[in-house]
Amino acid sequence: MARAAVSGRLTWRVATLADASDLTKSARSLVFDVPGWPGHLPGQHVDLRLTAEDGYSVQRSYSIASATDGDRVELAVQRVLDGEVSPYLCDVLPVGAEIELRGPVGGWFVWRGSDPSPVTLVAGGSGIAPLMAMIRARAAEGSRVPFRLICSVRTPDDVMFADELRRRAREDAGLDVHLVYTRQAPEGSPEPPGRLGVATVNTYAWPAEFTPQCFVCGPTGFVETVSDILVALGHDPRRVRTERFG
Repeated sequence: MARAAVSGRLTWRVATLADASDLTKSARSLVFDVPGWPGHLPGQHVDLRLTAEDGYSVQRSYSIASATDGDRVELAVQRVLDGEVSPYLCDVLPVGAEIELRGPVGGWFVWRGSDPSPVTLVAGGSGIAPLMAMIRARAAEGSRVPFRLICSVRTPDDVMFADELRRRAREDAGLDVHLVYTRQAPEGSPEPPGRLGVATVNTYAWPAEFTPQCFVCGPTGFVETVSDILVALGHDPRRVRTERFG
């Protein structure tokens, strides 16, 4: 699969939107049929290209949220109010429409099921997308590698894949999910809202002595802060892999 991912990444393919659904009030799941898709590793991303009738073209990169599933690829798009592409993808693009995808891209920020090390995943907002691909791939492979996910969001309404995460955590003892709310916590929450800090990472991530793989994805400032915390807690920087946006 890795060889296919490398050889296919420079090829633009016509992709048809097969399904779309709301993840939150400001985010959308887009599932594309991509004939000839070579497969991907969890954590990789694609380039997406839109071309107008007058020939104007624009490209953006989006992480893949799905495990490899034949010719289907799922993206999770967060609407940026003043953005050029995301409002169109979230609010306008109809099922059946065609766009172009190129990929998969990336070989560093990926999880491979052959590594038996425990895994810590830390997401900021829509940074959950590539980590969701890892969670889904783990389940699809029947892996027993233990995962711990820490996901930071503004409010309970901002949790992408909320129902699926609750179900997977409830049914799978090897997956632990902890949500951090920065603006508004749900009623009855034992923790007040606040930014993710050392205490939370120390409590809910795998300890450094377990030599886990750590994957951190989110806005640049968030990723830098979490990476610094992990290293300060004794994690090997070479095992802290990051993906940032914005």
